[in-house]
Amino acid sequence: MQSNISLKPYNTFGINVKANRFSAFSNTNELAEALNLRKANEPLLILGGGSNLLLTKDFEGLVLKNEILGFNLIEETETDVIVEAGAGEVWHQFVLKCLEQNFAGLENLSLIPGSVGASPMQNIGAYGVEIKDVFEYLDAYEISTGEIKRFSKEDCAFGYRESVFKNIYKDQYVICKVAFRLSKNPKINTSYGAIESELKKMGISDPTIHDVSNAVIAIRQSKLPDPAVLGNAGSFFKNPVVPESLVETIKQSYPDVPNYPAESGKRKLAAGWLIEKAGWKGKTIDTFGVHKLQALVLVNYGGSTGKQVYELSSQIIEDIQSKFGVTLEREVNIL
Repeated sequence: MQSNISLKPYNTFGINVKANRFSAFSNTNELAEALNLRKANEPLLILGGGSNLLLTKDFEGLVLKNEILGFNLIEETETDVIVEAGAGEVWHQFVLKCLEQNFAGLENLSLIPGSVGASPMQNIGAYGVEIKDVFEYLDAYEISTGEIKRFSKEDCAFGYRESVFKNIYKDQYVICKVAFRLSKNPKINTSYGAIESELKKMGISDPTIHDVSNAVIAIRQSKLPDPAVLGNAGSFFKNPVVPESLVETIKQSYPDVPNYPAESGKRKLAAGWLIEKAGWKGKTIDTFGVHKLQALVLVNYGGSTGKQVYELSSQIIEDIQSKFGVTLEREVNIL
């Protein structure tokens, strides 16, 4: 157990705040030991890759970093497999391991920052695929009892960037292992975003899952800053789901507004498009701002505080509400 530790290396925004106490765990026994050292009513933060997090102040409590590793083939049939991974595995490295064995289903989720344990927590998604599409189960440590509980897809109640671990079970469980049902007979999904045009650019007409993964990686690298080089947490805002009537109103001024089907009577708008149209793309304030290539991404050029980035996000939310009547919601967790 360490005291007064900087969390700058443990969050992709590169925000320099301190944790009162800090420890890492690589199995459930070590997790239990660390939790036994927790003081009464001491705030607790479980860290994975730190990629979906904005730290606005020092953490006056106990920070535990999840470093549970593992990659196991649990079940195999002629058509599919169940692969189980430790929650502390780096997400992209896990995807690559699955691709090496020609297990299909995760290729569209290549190069997403973060850990395996965070993937079901926020039901990560990209290029037409979400975790819920391939999720089988997860095992989680219940903090109050020390018991390991298994959650099925239904138990997780997945929604758009949502699960029970972000709301009703928030701060009650530590995800330890996640299992995915992947296919040995790939169904290539290239219909979303720029995948097809990227494959065409690569001279590929009959893509494999490896080709799709490479295309996704190329697209992400061309649009999104590498957190190792420029502090960011990926997409800062969720794509808003709004009534169809509001889309029609926006169309009167912006006939080309991108919008997609959502639940009954609603449409999904592109948050990045709204932010760009409002003039925020590429805007820099001191040592932070909005990325020049992707308006969804807020960045720390070095030395910024989490509070400054948060205030910028508030200004953007207020401006989008004023200009379009749309309320943006932060995707990133704020602490």
